[in-house]
Amino acid sequence: RLRERFIKMRSCRPTSSHSRNQLLWTAILQSGSKTRECPLQGQRKDDTLIMKLILLFNASFLATTVSAFSPPTLKKYRNKPVQYQLQWNPKLSARPRSFTWSLSVGVAEEITPISLKPLANRDMKGLQEWATQYGAQLTDDIELYNGQGADWQWRAKQDIPAGQTVLYVPPSIVLTSNSAVAEFGENLQIAEYYLMQLDEDAEERLPLFRLMVKILAEYEKGEMSIYYSWLNSLPRRFYNGVSMTDNCFECLPRYPALLAAKEKNHFYRIVDAIRQGTLPLSEETIYNDDTLQWAYNVALTRYQEFWEPVYQKVIPPLADLFNHGSNPNVQISFDAEGNCFAYTIDNVPAGALLTVSLGDPTNPTPLFAQYGFLYDDCKTLFCQAIHLQPQIDELGYEYKDLLIQTESGEIAYKVWDIFLYKLLLENDPDSASAFYTACTTNDEKTKEEYHEYYYQYTKDVMKSHVDSIIDEVNTLTAKAKSLPLSSYPRVPMIVAHNELMGQTFAMTKEILDSLEWDEFYAEYCDPNDPEGCDVLMGLA
Repeated sequence: RLRERFIKMRSCRPTSSHSRNQLLWTAILQSGSKTRECPLQGQRKDDTLIMKLILLFNASFLATTVSAFSPPTLKKYRNKPVQYQLQWNPKLSARPRSFTWSLSVGVAEEITPISLKPLANRDMKGLQEWATQYGAQLTDDIELYNGQGADWQWRAKQDIPAGQTVLYVPPSIVLTSNSAVAEFGENLQIAEYYLMQLDEDAEERLPLFRLMVKILAEYEKGEMSIYYSWLNSLPRRFYNGVSMTDNCFECLPRYPALLAAKEKNHFYRIVDAIRQGTLPLSEETIYNDDTLQWAYNVALTRYQEFWEPVYQKVIPPLADLFNHGSNPNVQISFDAEGNCFAYTIDNVPAGALLTVSLGDPTNPTPLFAQYGFLYDDCKTLFCQAIHLQPQIDELGYEYKDLLIQTESGEIAYKVWDIFLYKLLLENDPDSASAFYTACTTNDEKTKEEYHEYYYQYTKDVMKSHVDSIIDEVNTLTAKAKSLPLSSYPRVPMIVAHNELMGQTFAMTKEILDSLEWDEFYAEYCDPNDPEGCDVLMGLA
C-alpha cells in the first residue's frame, strides 16, 4: 500500500520543498487513509509535522523500512501493528503533544504455517482445547483413539445408550462452502466459472472447491488463523485416488483404477482453475502441488452434507473424526442455524468405535478411491462388470444390485441378468427385447424361462469374466508387491484391496465350476414367488 501511494505522489508534481523523504513519510502517515487523492495538494505551509518526523528518524532506519516493503520470495509475513513512542527532540522549536504512532509493517512477525511433511506430528490435544474454547462440547463417555496403527477416531469409554448426544460443534467454527462464497466474492465466482468450462461435472463439485479454497486461505494465515489448531491436527498423508502416482494406478484393477482416476482428474481441473490467479492466494501456494493436493484431500475426505435451509458442504471440526462403519452407530445432523450434533443411533458398548456412514457399505471400492481405506467388515464386492455398463443402465440396475459375497463368493441374481441380456443382444435381439421387458416389469416367470434356456451359455461367459478378473488381480498384486514401500507408501492398501478381490472371485470360480441348473434354481428361486418357483422347478 505504501509503495502504491509513494508512486502516485511522485506524479503529483510537488514543489521543490517536498523532498523524496517527505513524500515517503507522507505516504506512511496516510497509508491507513482510504482517500486516493494526492496528499500534497493544498498542504498548509505551517504544517511542520512531516518535517519533524523526518528529523526523528535517521537514514538507516528509513532504508531498513523501505527494503521491507519489497515482496518476499520464500517467506510469508503477517502485518502486525508495531508501537513507536516518539521522543521529544530539543532541536525542534516547539514541544508537541505526546502521542504514539502505529505503523503496520511487513517485517513485524514471520508466519509459521503448519508442517505438511508426511510424518508431521498431529496435535490432537491442542485440537480439543481449541474447540472447547470456541464452544464445542463432548461427553465424557468418548475419547480419541488411534491404536493398532489406525487413524485417530472416536471410541466409547463406557456403555452409551442409543439416542445420546456425544458431541456438539457450534456454527462459529464449522467451515462451510457458502461462507467461502461470501468471503471470497467475485474472485471465487471467476474461478468457478473457469472451472465449469473445464469440467462438465463441476457444478456438483463447486461446494467442494469452495471448501478447498477456504482451507488454503486459512493455511496461509499460519498461527493467525482461528483454525490453526484444527489444521495442525489433520493427517498430512492420504491414500486415496488423488494421492496415487502413475505406478499406483498401474497396480489397480480396471474398476478401482477408473474411480481413482476420476477423482484425480477432478483435482487436476480444480488446480487449473486455482492457477488462473483470481483467488487471494499467494503464488507460493497455488504452484505448490503438495499443498494443493493436501488441501483438496482434506476437503474431499472430511466434509459432511448440510441440506437445510440450503444445500452446502461443511466440515465440523471434531465431528470429522468419526470413521466409517458398515453398521454405523452414530449419526451427524445439523439444525437450521448450523449447529452440529453427533448422537448415537444404537447402543454402543464400552471400547467400541463410534462410526458413521460415509457411503454405500455394499461396495467398498468407491470408498477406497475417495477416502483411501478398506474397512474390515466389508461383506460384498461389485462384480466388476464395468464392460456391461450399457446393459446395467438399460435394465435400470445399480452397482449395489450386482454384488458378490466376500465370505462365500455367491453371486447376486441380477448379475446373471446383465450377462444374459448381453448375450441376447448379440445373438437374438427379439429375445433380448422380451427379456428386457421381463426385467423392467419384474416378470420373474419370464426371466426364469430365459435363464433356464440359456443357462449354460450365461455360465460360460461369467466363468470367463471371473477368470479374467483373477488373472488380472494376481498380476497386479505381484507388481504392487515389487514396489519399494519407502517410495510407495500406498502399496499396502492397494495390495489389501486386490487380495480381497482375488480371494472373493476365487470362491466365485469354485461355485461356477460346480454349479448346475438345479443348484442354480435352489440358490436363486424367490420364496416370495411360489408360482415362479413351480415354473422353474418344472423347467429343471
